[in-house]
Amino acid sequence: MSYPGYPPTGYPPFPGYPPAGQESSFPPPGQYPYSSGFSPMGGGAYPPAPSGSYPGAGGYPTPGGYPAAGGYPVTPHPGGAPAYPGGQGFGAPPGGAGFSGYPQPPAQSYGGGPAQVPVPGGFPGGQMPSQYPGGQAPYPSQPAAMTQGTQGTIRPASNFDAMRDAEILRKAMKGFGTDEQAIVDVVSNRSNDQRQQIKAAFKTMYGKDLIKDLKSELSGNMEELILALFMPSTYYDAWSLRKAMQGAGTQERVLIEILCTRTNQEIRDIVRCYQSEFGRDLEKDIKSDTSGHFERLLVSMCQGNRDENQSVNHQMAQEDAQRLYQAGEGKLGTDESCFNMILATRSFPQLKATMEAYSRMANRDLLSSVSREFSGYIESGLKAILQCALNRPAFFAERLYYSMKGAGTDDSTLVRIVVTRSEIDLVQIKQIFTQMYQKTLSTMIASDTSGDYRKLLMAIVGQ
Repeated sequence: MSYPGYPPTGYPPFPGYPPAGQESSFPPPGQYPYSSGFSPMGGGAYPPAPSGSYPGAGGYPTPGGYPAAGGYPVTPHPGGAPAYPGGQGFGAPPGGAGFSGYPQPPAQSYGGGPAQVPVPGGFPGGQMPSQYPGGQAPYPSQPAAMTQGTQGTIRPASNFDAMRDAEILRKAMKGFGTDEQAIVDVVSNRSNDQRQQIKAAFKTMYGKDLIKDLKSELSGNMEELILALFMPSTYYDAWSLRKAMQGAGTQERVLIEILCTRTNQEIRDIVRCYQSEFGRDLEKDIKSDTSGHFERLLVSMCQGNRDENQSVNHQMAQEDAQRLYQAGEGKLGTDESCFNMILATRSFPQLKATMEAYSRMANRDLLSSVSREFSGYIESGLKAILQCALNRPAFFAERLYYSMKGAGTDDSTLVRIVVTRSEIDLVQIKQIFTQMYQKTLSTMIASDTSGDYRKLLMAIVGQ
């Protein structure tokens, strides 16, 4: 795929993925018989640049899907609802979270004072950190200490025994009533990989499907939370995307939240899983459910081609900042394709450096420029990418805050973020949440939820 209007070719391709030492652990080798290799990317078509190398944007061949037998559920008819999977229990045990965050160079802590009330989809107060010209900002940048390893609230249980856990769950559901506390104790203290092993053990021991049994015993938000916890992480992302585009209307913020924050490998796995499980092409569904510049941004995200080299090219950051200024604030109208190209291809540490260069050059932060030049979901999508470049946990903290703020609770968003980040960076999300909103995440969850649903959320999040 080449970007229109950029004639010459010949820039070198992206650095290889995964980077050394950051190989994804999902799925483990040999687990799913699809091809793990991707064809080399073709030379992109970018404009001549003063310097800096531009990645080529090549497509990938469609590899085989996950196996149907013994793995994910039976493929529904195209167009059908992505019902909570039954059958085999959607998925053989995956190998782990497969997401290690983006290590960032040490940076000073930005701000940290009382948070202004954020505008939905944007940074609180619409401002950048205090080191930028233009004033104070409560939105914190990610300290280097936060990037060391994964900091999930859920870790694999030691002395794990899948058969013993399967027996506990069976007893909790047998007879009159359900022992929800026993279910909470097991589920909240096992990793996703261990939960897949419990499902397999349950079927081996009792000849019954654990998911079907749980569905028959639970309902409402508790059911949604338990089933989300038992879905392999890639399947859950694919399922959430299908659900967001199914039926009348589209949940654009779900598409942004997943496609703009995952690693290349995670996105490629999601695309394959979506095809194999729902018999549908994710990119085609996005094209039929969205339009214009927002559609193009999501299609770019679907390629899983972002540069993941962690080193920063400061010369390129300066040139990109200049390009973005000329494409937006520096002209009448907006060159949306320039924003799409840079924000869709540069690594997150590189984008962070570009934001810093932009604020020095334009005396205005890039986020507020995006707000001035764009509106609607394309604005939200571009901001999500920039927010993740600055501080990924803060992006999720803000999403959690707005899922509970005001009347009513967006339980699907609350469940999705707590579950998907529980083994990755929920510890950092909790810290940033307190810093941004002067209250703890667990306090807000406790006041917005009730019953066993609250107990299980609190057990995952911790105090």
